[in-house]
Parts: sequence; C-alpha cells; structure tokens
Amino acid sequence: MKTNPKQRRPAGYVAYVMVISTAAILTFMLIFAYKRALLSQSVQSDIQLRMDYNEKEDVILRSIVAITPNRAMRAMRNGSAAAGTARDSLRWQNIFADAVIQANAGSSISTEGKRTIGQANSVSSNAGDGALGSTNLIFRNVHGAGNTVYVTPGINRTLSTGFPEALASSDGTVNTNDLVYPIIGNSKNYTGLAAGEYKTLKYPAINFGYAKPGENFLAKRNWWGFSMDLADHDDGLTSAALSRREFVLSIYEVPSQLAISASSFVNLGKYKDGVDWNNIDISGNVFADSAVVEAGVTLPGLSTRGGLTLDRNATVGGKKFDGNPFQPGVREQYEVTNGGYFPISMPSESGRASFIPINRGADFFDRHSVTNDDESNTLSTTTWNDYSSGARQCAMRLDVTKVTAGSSPSPTEFRFRYLQGGVLAPPLDLEPIQGTTSSLPRGFTHVANRNQTYYFSEPVDVAYGTTSKLYFKSGVSGNITFSDSTFGWSGSGTRRGYVRPRVPFTTTVGPEGRICVSVFPERFPKFLAAIGGDNVTVNNSLVVNSDYRSNVAVKKPSFPIVSGDFGLILNECANLSSFTKGFSLVTNYRLYIGSDFNTVSIAAPGGYTGTLPYYPPCSLFAPEKRFGADSSPYAVGVTGQIGSLASKKVSDTDIPARPLDSRGIYNDLLNPANTTMNLRPLIDPADLPPVTMMNWLVVIEERRREFW
Repeated sequence: MKTNPKQRRPAGYVAYVMVISTAAILTFMLIFAYKRALLSQSVQSDIQLRMDYNEKEDVILRSIVAITPNRAMRAMRNGSAAAGTARDSLRWQNIFADAVIQANAGSSISTEGKRTIGQANSVSSNAGDGALGSTNLIFRNVHGAGNTVYVTPGINRTLSTGFPEALASSDGTVNTNDLVYPIIGNSKNYTGLAAGEYKTLKYPAINFGYAKPGENFLAKRNWWGFSMDLADHDDGLTSAALSRREFVLSIYEVPSQLAISASSFVNLGKYKDGVDWNNIDISGNVFADSAVVEAGVTLPGLSTRGGLTLDRNATVGGKKFDGNPFQPGVREQYEVTNGGYFPISMPSESGRASFIPINRGADFFDRHSVTNDDESNTLSTTTWNDYSSGARQCAMRLDVTKVTAGSSPSPTEFRFRYLQGGVLAPPLDLEPIQGTTSSLPRGFTHVANRNQTYYFSEPVDVAYGTTSKLYFKSGVSGNITFSDSTFGWSGSGTRRGYVRPRVPFTTTVGPEGRICVSVFPERFPKFLAAIGGDNVTVNNSLVVNSDYRSNVAVKKPSFPIVSGDFGLILNECANLSSFTKGFSLVTNYRLYIGSDFNTVSIAAPGGYTGTLPYYPPCSLFAPEKRFGADSSPYAVGVTGQIGSLASKKVSDTDIPARPLDSRGIYNDLLNPANTTMNLRPLIDPADLPPVTMMNWLVVIEERRREFW
C-alpha cells in the first residue's frame, strides 16, 4: 500500500489555558495523593511505633514480675541494709532498670533475632529504639512525689478509685524503706488485724488457678502503684505522645489453704504400693510444683508450676484430657463448652503473674539450722529465716539440751521457753522429775505441811522437803501424804509439800525401742498458768528440736530417721478446745500421732463462714509422720488439708512424694480400705492455724478507667 506524502491534514490550534488548567489539576491531584500517602505512611508508622512500645512495655512488665520477688527476699536477708552495690540493686529504680535490660526493650529485634531471619547486617530504622537509660522518664509514682520516688507503696494511705485497700504499718523503718525497696514484713497488716492474720480477698483475673478469678481466697496483699510511659524517654525524637499507664504490682502473701498443697514433685492417684487412692474425697483445687496424675483419680482442679504428666483416664474438673491439656485450643474449647474456668493451669500461662512457694525444706522444721546472728542489718524488720521457717515462728520452744552418753542417748534436760507478757520468758531448764534438787523449780506451789495428806483429782507432780533439799514424785493422783517415809526423805529442817501441774512433755520409750519425747498438748493450759506464762491463745504453737549447736553431745536428727535419733509422740491431744486460736506443732523428729487428735468442736467465731462444726485450727509439721505409738491403728480418718515440703523435681528419674500415704509405727503402709480422707480448702480466716506454709502470688495489673 502506498501513501501520499503530499497529503495535507486539517489545520488546528492549542488552547493553552486548558492545557495549563489540566496540568494544574493533575499536579494538585498528584500532590494531594502524595500527601495522603505520606500521611498514611505517618499514621501507619505511628501505629506501628505505638504497637512496638506496647509490646516492649509488656515484656518489661513480665520482667518486673520475675525480678521483684527475688529482690523482696533479699531485702529480708543478712546485711541487706549495708551500704553498697548489693543494697543498691534492691532499689525500685534498679529493679525497673534491670527489667528494661532483661526485656531487651532498647531494640525492637535482637542481634540474634536478625541473624535468625538472615538479616544480621541490617540497620533498624525504628525511631523508638534507644538505650532507655533514664529510668525516671519511664517510671513514676502515682502520688505526686518527686520523680526520684518511683513507686507509691500501699501502706498508710488512701488513693483514688481503682487502687486496692492499703495495709497499715506503724514500723517507721518499713514505712521509709518501702518507698525505695520492695518490703515484705510482719508489721504490714490490714487495719484491725494482727501480724499473721489474713483477710478474705478476691482472686485476681489470671489464668493460674490457685483459685477461680473473682473467687474468695485468704491472703495479704502488699502492693505498689506506679505509672509507665516508654515513649516519654525519646518523644523528642519520635514525637510519639502516649498516654501514661498506671499499674499496680502486688505480692500476695498466700498461706497454704488448698486441700492438697505440695511445693514438690508428687504422685496424685496411687499409693506407693501401686493401689489406687481409696476413700479420698477432695473438694477445691490441688497445687503441686509438678505432678504425675494417675488413671482413676478425680480432682476438682490442678495447678502446677513445673508441668504435669496426665493420664488420659484421670478426671480433672469433670473432664478427661486425651493428650497435653496445654496445647493451643484445648483451653478455648473447654471454656466454650463448659464456660469460664479451665481446671488445669500453670503460672506461665499468665504473662504478668508468678507463683512462688516458700519452701525451706528441712530448715522449716529446725530452729537451730541458723542462728540469730546469721541475719542482721536487714532492710525489712522481718528476717527471711523468721519468715520462712515454721520452727522459728512458734511461740513455745522445747529443746533437748543434755543427753546421756553412749550409742543410744536419752534426754536428761529440756529447755523450755514461752511467751510471758508477749515476750520470751527466761529459759526454764527441766531435768527429769526424779532424785533431789537444791531449789524449788519454777511452777511449784505450797500445798501441805509435813505429814499432811492432800487429795489430787488428776495426776500432778509433787515435791517434798526443805528449801535446800527436795524429793520428787511425778504423775501421782489420789491421796498423797507428804511425809518422810512417802518420799524417802532423810535429814533435818522444816519440811513442806509442793505441787505443780504435770509437765506437758517428758521422755519415754517409743516404737521399736526408740527414745522419744512425749508431748501432751492438753496439759499446757494449767502448766503455763503455774509458771506465769501467757495463756494458750498466745502460747499456741510449739517447736521441738535438739540443740546440737550448744552441746556437741546432742545429735542433729537425720532424714530419713536413723538409729539413735529421737522421735516425738503426741498424746493427750483429742481435746484442744482450750486452744481457741488453734495449735501448731513443728519438729524435725519423726512424729508418732499416738491418740485421737483435735476431735472436740468449739463455738465458731463471730461471722464465721466456713464449715461447721468448728474445730480449733491446727497444723502438724514433721519430716516423717506415723499413726500410732504402741501399735499401728486399724483405721485412720483425716479431715482438713495435707501438704508436702519435699524437694522439687530435678530430673525424670526423681521419685515423687506421696502425701496421702498413711503409715503405721513400723513404716508399714496402712490398709487403704481403712483410711478415709475428707480434704477441703480453707475458706475463712478463722480456719488458719498459727503456723502455715507460705506462698507468694506476684501480679501486675493495669489500672484502667473502665474498670473503676
């Protein structure tokens, strides 16, 4: 095809105004789109920066939960108040600074993280990354003090809505130090409650099921308020203006109150001989450090710190779990199907919570494992040993201080201390009531003159002689004639007769010929009155130990018990109605429960909400316990709670503790068919005995307006 190059086209013209107008419109549209893109990018960048800050703050809060309880413990330890780096590390300022470092919050991604995704040499353009070295720009108190005070302690103050009830303290040292350090101490209490008394509180909204969220539990809540704004540190660079968020960091002191509590590796479901649990009724949750849950067992709920092995035929919370109950989706499916609370939990499921059993092991039973000089100059006026050792919390102290020589020693002297006017009375050294003494022991009173007869309706200890020479008889009753012939007395001088309520402890021969200390709780009220001690509402707990520190001839008991070690027989303990505030016994001897224990009910305190009939709250702590003293009992019934202070699980070859095993005097496992246990949690503060095992629940919660 050919074209004609000479062909002429129609003439036209260009409208410059239209071109310029169109170009201007297109240019403005391009600029607008560009500005919108920049604005969108800025918004997205700001949102991403805020999300980054929120994630960093969350990791920092988790680190605070992990760090704070350790620093609180150290503030109760020896020398913590001594000036230096050790004390400085316990300051709130350094707790927060260490949490920022531990969380690696200065950068959005760690060097190792970049290396993992193949970007080891990349450079972050996150404007929020930085050293975060100015702690006082990030953390502040909530009561308006200068920013050198990083927290607001929850003692002796009333804050605005949304903060917990404050504790009260009249201890100036604690009140001052709590602004600077995390202080746990017996002087911090709820108004109207004494040291060692706890309150019914609501369980926090966390997944760790020591109790259900919102359910009542017994605790004391130490708390500190603070605010946090991670962006404030670099707002000049990032221009990110975040709202300062307020938080409450709590350390709940939680006395053991569940049906079964074990800060150790335990077996749940079988006795040591392989027989399934029988006649066991459990209400409420069970707690263990780690656990093996056997087939056939039924538990209302289970909480562990170190995980569990769960048989698919075991029932927890009314359900059998085929596989790992912590697999993603299992909890959600259960809560959708059953509603609310998931019956198996670990504290790691709640990122801002930690549960810490205070387990001293053998030191819990032994007052002499540490000396009073081992802890001094502490930031808290409550020392760690006094706080965590049950033996050191007892009001009354009984020590074997002297023994006979030979391979089978026997106590020849007890040293007894007790509270008198609220403080420890001078030691009362008690030799066995036999032979003669040159002075009248404490507690004896004049009852008759020479050759007079006196009738005693119950067994008592009596003495006869002069002020410088006395003969004794123990455990006599009926008509006693105070004469030379009755007591085998010889000599001259004015003779008189004296009496004292029977001493509530003595030496006896126990099972298998073992030398034992016998303790008779029902005798304490009259004996304490005779020697001028406070009554048993104050002297309501007893520790029995061997004082091996003061006398090398006195042997420290072994665990497990060996030949030559003393045992302890508990007798005359069925009627503890005089102990209206409860009774606790702590010993590092093998404990033989020789008779019925605490079987007489008393009137419940006013406002009591627990289970009736009401019995004095009691606790018995010993590394080994046996039922029976003369022979193993045919049947045993236990109502209340059972705990274990055995060691934690270290490896898969560890042998689990079996806290529900009941053994007779010859270490024989009692017939499970004749053993009945009704285990239930404590639900009222009046159910707490004088001495308990302690746990800490550490939680950080945000104070949000919508929850006020």
